[in-house]
Amino acid sequence: MSHRLSILAAAFLFSSGGTVIKATALTGWQIAAFRSVLAAAFLWLAVSGARRFWAPHTLLVGVAYASTLTLFVLANTLTTVANTIFLQSTAPMYLLVFGPGLLKEPLRLSDISLTLVMGLGMALFFVGTETPTAIATDPRLGNLLGALAGVSWALTILGLRWLGTGDRPPEAGTQAVVAGNVIAAACCLPMAFPVVPTEWLDWGLMAYLGVFQIGVAYILMTRGMRGVPALEASLLLLLEPVASAFWAWLFHGEQPGPWSLAGSVLILAATVLRVLAGRRD
Repeated sequence: MSHRLSILAAAFLFSSGGTVIKATALTGWQIAAFRSVLAAAFLWLAVSGARRFWAPHTLLVGVAYASTLTLFVLANTLTTVANTIFLQSTAPMYLLVFGPGLLKEPLRLSDISLTLVMGLGMALFFVGTETPTAIATDPRLGNLLGALAGVSWALTILGLRWLGTGDRPPEAGTQAVVAGNVIAAACCLPMAFPVVPTEWLDWGLMAYLGVFQIGVAYILMTRGMRGVPALEASLLLLLEPVASAFWAWLFHGEQPGPWSLAGSVLILAATVLRVLAGRRD
């Protein structure tokens, strides 16, 4: 039970990211930079095996993860939280496309069908026009960045799988997470200054994003994965996109447009079906 609770707690922390990002007065570049600085520092101190992250293969995966971290923040500042998280959740579609070539994983007919469904769901986000709001100033550009985050997240997952093969150390995945945050911070910091006028609440939220929404959540997820089958863990982590949309509605009154809502349903349904299909493998 404790392992399942760890995964649920991680999904809960992950799901709060978009809502907290929209609650700060900082710009997207500032949030991406400072969140990653704090996350890297926390993981460096909390996980001893994460302190040696400069191996070439670790840095390579770190670049993909850094792209995801940055695109996720920027997308959240431009479009709705629900759009961002569900577009990033199209990562399995790219995994099914890239997996056979990069990891020699077989592609089944059911995989092709689910990829098409997920692709249709993603396309629906770009149908029609969403009205810009004070907290979603450019939905179309934000949706594009969210879709790109799905690609970079898929490459991150592929990279973490790759790090888990061969004779690489078991802490290589954690090192890649630290490397990704360091790279994201280094790339975003030049665009983060001068800092806009802020209050103590803004920096408290930054501390939460870096330490808890990334750092603690990652530790909880890896701990839970040790005692929960992959299938069950995948289903438990589906709490993240659903809860993300709920928090954004509760605290910011965000309501996705009808086409985006339909796309979200298709992506979530395709993800559930893909996870359940793994039971028969």
